[in-house]
Amino acid sequence: MRTGIGRHRAPTAERVGRRRGWLAAALTGAALVTAGTFAVPALADAVSTENNPVARAAHAEAATPGTPCSVSARACVDLETQRAWLIRDGKVVRGPMTISTGGEGYATPVGHSLRVYRKEKDHVSGESKTPDGRPAPMPYSVFFADKGIAFHAGDPARSSAGCVRMETDDAKAVFADLQDGDKVQVVNGSDERSARAGHGD
Repeated sequence: MRTGIGRHRAPTAERVGRRRGWLAAALTGAALVTAGTFAVPALADAVSTENNPVARAAHAEAATPGTPCSVSARACVDLETQRAWLIRDGKVVRGPMTISTGGEGYATPVGHSLRVYRKEKDHVSGESKTPDGRPAPMPYSVFFADKGIAFHAGDPARSSAGCVRMETDDAKAVFADLQDGDKVQVVNGSDERSARAGHGD
């Protein structure tokens, strides 16, 4: 007579061992998947912003005289010198302009082919606050990167939450000159010069 109830057989030592083996394998696989999930961003973070296809294409172009950016850029930001320029047809049309960029924990992103995607003359921040707790005004905003990063008027003596702050007259000029789709480059000047030297510029 068969022992056990229905289709469930009494466990043997062999079956218990197999189940334990399957469980260990499953846990190991899950650990590997989890590790992989976190390893991918870590690897991505380790890739230099100067060593990717977009950056290499930018370095293959000539630099706009007086700036660290390519002739194809319409706006250039140098994070090292805290200066910016407007460029047209490979020539500076305004600048250098004094700016301030992201402070600690709020770095302005480096990018060689960022694009203007929105302009708003009287924008008010949904995140940043004034010292008295009100939403911070961001007049003459020109948005060009994820997370609402923009050129806008503000005190260039104070670091920002990632945006590029500039004097009001400069912000007005940037707002008037840049249009949706225009290329913005945000770089570290010394890195650009070194990278271009490798291309023989």
